[in-house]
Amino acid sequence: MTKIYLGKMVLHWCPQCDLPVLEPLCACGSPAGKVKVTPPGDIRPAFPHDINHINATATVQFGSPLIPDGTIAIMNKVPSDDRMEEIIASGVALANIRYDVESGKWVLLPRMEGAARIFDSMDGRRNWVVIDESAVPFIQKGASTLAPGVIDADPGIIPGAEVVVVSPDGVPVSAGRAKMNGGEMIAALRGVAVKTRWSGIVETVAAPSPHSWDDVVTANLDILEDFEAKAHSFIRNVSRSTNRPVSVSYSGGKDSLATLLLVMDCLDGFDVLFADTGLEFPETLENVEEVGRHYGLDVKTYHAGDVFWDSIDTFGPPTVEARWCCKTCKLGPISMLIEENFPEGCLTFIGQRKYESEGRAKSDKIWKNPWIGNQIAASPIQNWTALHIWLYLFWKKAPYNPLYEQGFDRIGCWLCPSGSMAEMSRIKEIHPEMWARFEEKLRSHAEKFGYGEGWVDYGLWRWQNPPKVQREMAERLGINLVPDEFGGEMEFSMVSGYRPCKAGGVSAEGSFGVPLNLEAIEDSGMMRVLGEVHSMDGVITSGRGEDNVQVFASGTVTARSDTEAGARRLMRGAESSIRRALECTGCGLCVGKCEVQGVKIKDGRAVVNENCTHCGLCLKACPVVRYLNTKDLAIL
Repeated sequence: MTKIYLGKMVLHWCPQCDLPVLEPLCACGSPAGKVKVTPPGDIRPAFPHDINHINATATVQFGSPLIPDGTIAIMNKVPSDDRMEEIIASGVALANIRYDVESGKWVLLPRMEGAARIFDSMDGRRNWVVIDESAVPFIQKGASTLAPGVIDADPGIIPGAEVVVVSPDGVPVSAGRAKMNGGEMIAALRGVAVKTRWSGIVETVAAPSPHSWDDVVTANLDILEDFEAKAHSFIRNVSRSTNRPVSVSYSGGKDSLATLLLVMDCLDGFDVLFADTGLEFPETLENVEEVGRHYGLDVKTYHAGDVFWDSIDTFGPPTVEARWCCKTCKLGPISMLIEENFPEGCLTFIGQRKYESEGRAKSDKIWKNPWIGNQIAASPIQNWTALHIWLYLFWKKAPYNPLYEQGFDRIGCWLCPSGSMAEMSRIKEIHPEMWARFEEKLRSHAEKFGYGEGWVDYGLWRWQNPPKVQREMAERLGINLVPDEFGGEMEFSMVSGYRPCKAGGVSAEGSFGVPLNLEAIEDSGMMRVLGEVHSMDGVITSGRGEDNVQVFASGTVTARSDTEAGARRLMRGAESSIRRALECTGCGLCVGKCEVQGVKIKDGRAVVNENCTHCGLCLKACPVVRYLNTKDLAIL
């Protein structure tokens, strides 16, 4: 997987205290060695639920738990097809734990330190492979295990299983993926038995010292006080320099809670704002109330109500490429909160961190809100990792959202298409009634477009154009990703506004409500009117520079620009061009308007050729465009 660097890798470990430290020096005075973690390095605590889950997975796979009671462990989310996290304890990565979408199960991928802990004994262990002593030097240096070198293997091993390769005396030598079943490994005279993922021999495995997270806070107290002081200074300086009414955006998540506490320490007379999208977890709504009571705050709330459920039949399920729900459910309530409470504008402190995404890593600590002209936004925690946040909340004994202790590392709209299938499987467990309502909509949409059951079951609804790995899975499982048939009455709906989930820029999302024949649209050349055209993997892209529009077979259209006017202009142009392509009568009015012979009539329909200069005169002349049937749901 590609490594994504969003900020400094800060995790260190004090060998004296056996505790994680966020700087090279522990509070005890001992130097703390840097821990190698996979970027982006947004490290967080392993809660009891995480450890129980890890140990249960390890026991099922290998017959033994991985993490002893009382161990301080760190989780580090790493790039993956869905969700995968590194498990770190005693200053080393013990294993990765990954969610497998096809099987719907979690899989533990032990590294050598983890393998040594699991295989401290062979009694009752599973998924082991014993190799001849002569093969040990080669395997521990990274070579894959060949069948002729195997002298014994767990008969329960199946191809694709994670296995640990051990020497004749039971010392782990490598860990990797089985390419044969256990019996084949022993009997085969040739071939790869185990593809090595990690290798090497861990000489000794020290028993972790039992600790609490209060101990971790104490070890990092000087660091936390320094970060707190810098945040306080930032808050005071920004407040003085902007000279505007102050508000804090609270979402029910850990980052906004830390931001709220920091502002409470510095300023008086600020407002707390909560935008209820209508897609919040019940636990989040309860937490917002609890935080208000606990700190004696009046939380100003605006409710989006059922706007999502009222709009989903029009737009279809939200996708990574077209998160129309951000406009209708999030930006609308936030806009109303600001307009009702701060007609002359305000300064809002927001819990944004650069380790969350590439967009936020590029964001300044202070920025002008592009969709609310009088709001200035500022983040005092921009350079904090998730572990900074958690230690700060532990230190302050803050009432954080209980969902974090139930397997969720992020809290937001519960059906967000950017979420992983791992998270969604957890939602089904703890809130089956919520998921059932959404799943009914997904299956109805799948039936309408002819996608099939697997489109819902394997989370393929989350994209208009799924990534390569997901497309390959769909092909392997025979899941249709292309609408079965085209046609039907096209009623275009659109929303536009700032992209809150990706810092910067403005987007518009629209839908015709029916599948589109991309081949006919491409053959017509009509999208050339908007700019250069590229077509691949079931999507047509057209535009110039940063301004571009994408058309998907599902009938969804997205436009991106630096300004709202630009995004709306592109969307209107896309709608017009698509209608022209699919409903052209061949009247020829556009031919007469073109000054460069960029339009010709072919087989009774207009076709735009490479002479097109993108002037748009042909659009204005077209009677199909003149009588568009457009419904503009919301322009924020």
